[in-house]
Amino acid sequence: MDFSHILTDPYTLVLTCLMGASFIVLCLYYGIFYFRVGHYKGAKPPKKDAIPAGSTPPVSVVLTSQNDGEWLRSNLVYLLEQDYPNFEVVVVDYMSRDDTQFVLQLLADNYPNLKVVTIRENANGYLGKKYPMSMGITSAKNDILLLADPDCMPLDLTNFSWIKEMVAGYCSKHTQMVLGYCGIESKKGLFNLLQQYDNLDYSVEYLAAAIMHRPFTANGRNLSYRRSMFMKNRGFIYHYNIPDGTDDMFVNQNATGKNTNVVITPNAFTMVQPQKNLSDWHSYRKHRSYTHRFYGFGLKASRLMRNLNVALFYLLGIALLLMGTMPWEVLAAALLVKLVWGIVATAQSTARLGIKPAVYWLQPLLEIYFLVANTILAISPLPKK
Repeated sequence: MDFSHILTDPYTLVLTCLMGASFIVLCLYYGIFYFRVGHYKGAKPPKKDAIPAGSTPPVSVVLTSQNDGEWLRSNLVYLLEQDYPNFEVVVVDYMSRDDTQFVLQLLADNYPNLKVVTIRENANGYLGKKYPMSMGITSAKNDILLLADPDCMPLDLTNFSWIKEMVAGYCSKHTQMVLGYCGIESKKGLFNLLQQYDNLDYSVEYLAAAIMHRPFTANGRNLSYRRSMFMKNRGFIYHYNIPDGTDDMFVNQNATGKNTNVVITPNAFTMVQPQKNLSDWHSYRKHRSYTHRFYGFGLKASRLMRNLNVALFYLLGIALLLMGTMPWEVLAAALLVKLVWGIVATAQSTARLGIKPAVYWLQPLLEIYFLVANTILAISPLPKK
């Protein structure tokens, strides 16, 4: 193969250099993020800062509920039955109109560690769950908080060590926040596969960033931080007027490389049911991404790099192929390496997080799909509901 014309054709040279740069960036991204999560061994703090293993400080599990009686009836018992010596579960019943209050009353009669906080009207006009969550945190009696939602439960319903596993993340005296993983129940069908990959991609991004001491967000369905830190930093007061971002904006503003730890052991995972239809899923993803506009410029730019380089790699490859100035064998080899490396890297994280193999086998196609889907998501308006 003759490559001499590449140096004499400025268009081919520029396109080749850009495609090569995007290829390198993508390979580094897969290795740094997906491999890092897949092979994470856990934090090892200096001996002088370490807390003895097996420590069981008191914990308050806090969740808010609005018309979630059905979820509470089926899921709350798994939180109340946790194998942990000293914990309470605080549920904020926020203006529910279903049978939530009766479900909570029945459970409270049988579980003395359940505390119910009832809010009958929105007195201050704030939207979202920041106000009820603040009331739940204020009502909690313990310093270590563990946050969840009514629709989530421990991944392994035969194992009741979720609290114990998450609290193990407080292995250093400087730890103020512990990030966990929440998965989506695996079911048959393409729609579930899309949700699995979307959740995997989002989770790997924030978990790997925290492992690299650059935390920027978390999943509020499995998140822990100290009540004292929440009070010291005035909770959600700086973004009360923004309905979304109860977990996202608080972590973004208060998590640092020194005060944040990550726990990704199977017994520390939680799980939720998948969305039932595309409309609900789109709304969920839109609300999840809404607060990203409030990130700093550097974080915004770094999060765009992956999608930008995916687009560049494929578009420039097609352009070079159509121009006929680059041997197709070279382009095919670059594509093959990129695809295989992406699949292998994704397989590491799916194995670690207990996600079905089809997700990594179809990674190249799913990556392209979400390149388009996320672009549409970014320009679509926020649902009014």
